[in-house]
Amino acid sequence: MSKDCIFCKIIKGEIPSAKIYEDDKILAFLDINPIKPGHTLVIPKVHRSDLLAAENQDLVELIKIIKRIAPAAVAGVGADGFNVGLNDGSAAGQIVFHLHFHIIPRFKDDNLKLWSGRPYEAGAAEIVAEKIKKQL
Repeated sequence: MSKDCIFCKIIKGEIPSAKIYEDDKILAFLDINPIKPGHTLVIPKVHRSDLLAAENQDLVELIKIIKRIAPAAVAGVGADGFNVGLNDGSAAGQIVFHLHFHIIPRFKDDNLKLWSGRPYEAGAAEIVAEKIKKQL
């Protein structure tokens, strides 16, 4: 636990939350600034700052619980689907540096836009792929 981490304080019960699920390793609760109703955060109880700091077993447990909660969130709020997201690092929008996944219920015509992509220029995908492979 980190004494300054808001999520660690929620785990310890020092800050209230609308809990969805809790066991000895995982806590899930409603986001206080939801994108859509039912927006849920799923976190490990052991403080891990981000995905790369997590143990593989932490991630296995998180995904198992996400798989269980996501359809419940969809059914609970009458949504049509859901997104699962992770913001890792401040450049990616991570605000609380305690690993957490977002489950965001989605509704047809909810006006949320997916990221817009664009194709690589000729030959660029192969160059980028090689740069990434060299880092593995």
